[in-house]
Amino acid sequence: MLLERGIVVSYETIRRWGVKFGPAYACRLRRKRPSRNDIWHLDEIVVSIADRKHFLWRAVDHDGYVLDEIVQNRRNTKAAKRLLTRLLKKQGLAPKRIITDKLRSYGAARRQVMPAIEHRSHKGLNNRAENSHVPLRKRERMMQRFRSPGSLQRFASIFSALRNLFVPPRSKRSAFGIHIHRLNAMAEWKAVTGTLA
Repeated sequence: MLLERGIVVSYETIRRWGVKFGPAYACRLRRKRPSRNDIWHLDEIVVSIADRKHFLWRAVDHDGYVLDEIVQNRRNTKAAKRLLTRLLKKQGLAPKRIITDKLRSYGAARRQVMPAIEHRSHKGLNNRAENSHVPLRKRERMMQRFRSPGSLQRFASIFSALRNLFVPPRSKRSAFGIHIHRLNAMAEWKAVTGTLA
């Protein structure tokens, strides 16, 4: 689009624009988001950064929307507890049910943070959260890995906010539903970016 107008922009300029405007756009999109489902799917993945293991902990609702993610260097009860308390603070209310994989840290953290909530721990039930990692892994390969935990956290929060906006939920998987969802998403995107530009 810019090249057609005779403006040559390098990839580094695009990256700088992303670093400068991305967090503000993501913040505005998160403020406008609708209320999410009351079933949370929790999962974590290993991300190697400078030959050290870090864990991206992620919470996804039943429709596939990313609720929150946090980068930590541990995979224990304290890390799971931090994710749950952060989720409760951001969402404002507790879920009806939490679905996780077999990692025992989730159960221990749930007993400390929200003991009355139902917890299902099963490998197959957690596919919603497992599948939410796939787009992030694709971007990670394109970017030839992340350079620091801060850059991973920044990228994941911006990327998930944009993905939540543009990818339709499972309930709207008809062609017409997807079309309407994308039209609404573009209108919201124009409203968010137009006020900042």
